[in-house]
Amino acid sequence: MESRFSMFDNEIGAKFAKRFGNASLVIAQSPLPKSTQELVSLRVSQINGCGWCADYHTKEAAAEGEPAVRLNLLATWRESTVYTEAEQAALALAEEGTRLADASHGVSDETWALAREHYDDDQLAALVCLVAQINAANRMAVIVRQKGGSYEPGMFAAVSG
Repeated sequence: MESRFSMFDNEIGAKFAKRFGNASLVIAQSPLPKSTQELVSLRVSQINGCGWCADYHTKEAAAEGEPAVRLNLLATWRESTVYTEAEQAALALAEEGTRLADASHGVSDETWALAREHYDDDQLAALVCLVAQINAANRMAVIVRQKGGSYEPGMFAAVSG
């Protein structure tokens, strides 16, 4: 399958991408650990089948020093020993917040309470915003069939500045 459309080459798409990138700076500059941000973004992208975002977040995480074993085991995080309890809480919240149509409860009270044990209000706000934003990014990329594989770490640094 070929990409249907380049959002970056379209005036409206490019304007939106710049503002979307600027909004992501709020999350990037939050006290939510950067490694957690990348793991959550990658896991949500895996769930949504977004090759572009999975490529992006895998490479950004690796460039930040994330060990390959943690990236490779992410789809099986519940059966892995390489994630902290806090990361597991964030991943559970991200999965339930992504799979809204799969469960009538959305994010369960148990999952929320677990996340609450590990994250303060600012970190939780960033986590909720991150889950919403990466889901939106996944949907845009999947709709236009933006393919993964060509991303280079840091290539959008100038867009969101």
